[in-house]
Amino acid sequence: MKIISASRRTDIPAFYSKWFINQIKAGFCHKLNPYNYQVYRVSLQPEDCLAITFWTRNPQPLLPYLDFLTNQGYVYYFHFSINGYPKAIETNNPPIQKSIETFQNLSQKLSPNQIQWRYDPILLSNITPFSYHLEKFEFLSQKLEGYTKRCYFSFVNFYGKTERNLGKVAVKNNIKFQHPSLEEKQQLTKQLRDIAKVRGITLYSCCDDTLISEGVKKAHCIDMDIIQILRPNFKTRLKVAPTREECGCVESVDIGIYDTCGFGCQYCYATNSRNTALKRMRENNPNDTLLWRPAKLKDIDLNLKEGSKKEKKSVGSSPEYIQGKLF
Repeated sequence: MKIISASRRTDIPAFYSKWFINQIKAGFCHKLNPYNYQVYRVSLQPEDCLAITFWTRNPQPLLPYLDFLTNQGYVYYFHFSINGYPKAIETNNPPIQKSIETFQNLSQKLSPNQIQWRYDPILLSNITPFSYHLEKFEFLSQKLEGYTKRCYFSFVNFYGKTERNLGKVAVKNNIKFQHPSLEEKQQLTKQLRDIAKVRGITLYSCCDDTLISEGVKKAHCIDMDIIQILRPNFKTRLKVAPTREECGCVESVDIGIYDTCGFGCQYCYATNSRNTALKRMRENNPNDTLLWRPAKLKDIDLNLKEGSKKEKKSVGSSPEYIQGKLF
């Protein structure tokens, strides 16, 4: 059995719920290696899926299908991001009050163990200083009290594409983004921890062990502890398989594709180009087994018998298009 991640690379519940449910009904989908376009078949049969981890800012389009997923025997939980940044930073996110209401309703339908709040990433600037985050976090934690038990957080990583995108925003909106010191990060973390503790929420530091302290735990966003709460009879511990430095996640299969999210958050690690993402969204076919199909794979039958010479030739002329099987 495996864990399906849906998805770190894009917001499947918000933008691709119909596609996802179609693949669930088919019993499989294909995933695309983001670096060489190699294609893998991934079983989505209930007996093959230990759990599904959803990552989203708006699960609303998926809500009509949750009873179906449960009745089919799937176990799942959500990472639900609510930050409430200004529009200059989070261009197309749902209104914060709507997100709060959706979070509360989802928690009531499922359970607080199945809804993890992400206040992530923390971005400091002249319009989002320490005081801004303390006020926003206090407001959100008060609204989410009793609806979740965990809050996952990190400070923004200024990767090349992130620096580039934020640089454009800074010029356009006269924003000065800051690179906080370790001491400043630790100071803010302790203050957030104290706010969360009052609300019965535990902080989890994502990919930064320097922020772990009393009351702040190491994050395992793909987390066997959560899964074993949802599947109490499953005793096997999967191995840790970090996606980046100091990541605590256990192994999973991510079925998303980069540059396909429509939210346009300026700090996003998974989107290089907003225009590319919007173009790929328009090209999504809910009936295709790939969430987005590159032009080089157009009209290629991905369902040919795996490992056959015929298949290898049909998928492409170079080795990166040879279909493999992940599990």
